[in-house]
Amino acid sequence: MRWMIALLMLTGIGMLPSMHAADAPAITVSQAPFGKLPDGHEVTLYTLKSPTMVVKIMDYGALVTELHTPDSKGKLGDVVLGFDNLEGYLKGHPYFGATIGRVANRVGNATFQLNGKTYKLAANNGKHSLHGGEKGFDKVLWKGTMSQANGNASVKFTYLSKDGEEGYPGNLQVAVTYTLTAKNELQIDYVATTDQDTPVNLTHHSYFNLAGHASGNVLKQAIRIDADQYTPGDETLVPTGKLAPVKETPLDLTSATPIGKNIGQLTGEPGGYDHNYVLRRTDKKLAEVAEVTDPESGRVLKVLTTEPGLQFYTGNFLDGTVKGKGGAVYAKHQAFCLEPQHYPDSINQPTFPSIVLKPGKTYEQTTVYAFSAK
Repeated sequence: MRWMIALLMLTGIGMLPSMHAADAPAITVSQAPFGKLPDGHEVTLYTLKSPTMVVKIMDYGALVTELHTPDSKGKLGDVVLGFDNLEGYLKGHPYFGATIGRVANRVGNATFQLNGKTYKLAANNGKHSLHGGEKGFDKVLWKGTMSQANGNASVKFTYLSKDGEEGYPGNLQVAVTYTLTAKNELQIDYVATTDQDTPVNLTHHSYFNLAGHASGNVLKQAIRIDADQYTPGDETLVPTGKLAPVKETPLDLTSATPIGKNIGQLTGEPGGYDHNYVLRRTDKKLAEVAEVTDPESGRVLKVLTTEPGLQFYTGNFLDGTVKGKGGAVYAKHQAFCLEPQHYPDSINQPTFPSIVLKPGKTYEQTTVYAFSAK
């Protein structure tokens, strides 16, 4: 009997290996070097991995570089635009996969007033400030911490945006946590606190293509956004402060509609969707607000958020000059962005929901990108 037990242990048959398998987490998190910044600081790439999904995120920009999810046949494919190495991101890019802040979207005339004081920001988008300025949260090095709990795996990124950074008041402590769940969800939780009144509007800026990042345009992919209104803007995409109905316009996406069906009706350069949708919601609870389906791969993306707005952008400024992963050429309309956030230029629009964070209060929001296939 003793020799049989010994044989079972040596050959790996029996209870001990099965106990190890049971103890092994279904979702893992790991890290590896991803190059160095010009100042010598090392950049780390974190990998969240489940049996059905892989997400890679680096601490420079708290930025998603890869997101692999299965199609209807179970084949994994990378569905976000990006680069193979750090150098690609350092050369400049249109916010691929990045965490955006301190204030996402546009601040009109790169100026705002708060508590009787005028603040001047960097004008990095014509005369306006865009996505946090010249060196927004997408261009800083965050501190990453890995964790595993409740069958999920996470990376928490933290950053202190000091008083006066990019013209904004107050020391802002920010935490962004990416969690991969067993439900094929990438959940992003944001938390921020400040020691002075300051505007805060954070979001995520992945460029999605459900057929695969190198598969061509997304015009056949169908989108639904649960919004009856949007915030119209001027020719520079800064809101007028009014809300307008989407009904009987090319912006009506209240039922599943191929992205390319009405995109030609959107006039102005460079053409395409780049609009903030006013979501149907009466509270700040996490709720589904949008869905995109790719008829070829069968992949489905659902977006859930606690935010009041959703910016829908169709890669209008991609022009074929950007070469991404594997040498892929990213052309116009090769991807879409779904960015949950407060409305653009809210700090200058008194009728919009406020984005001012005060000392003693906590900024909190959650976004979930849920993937499936049919």
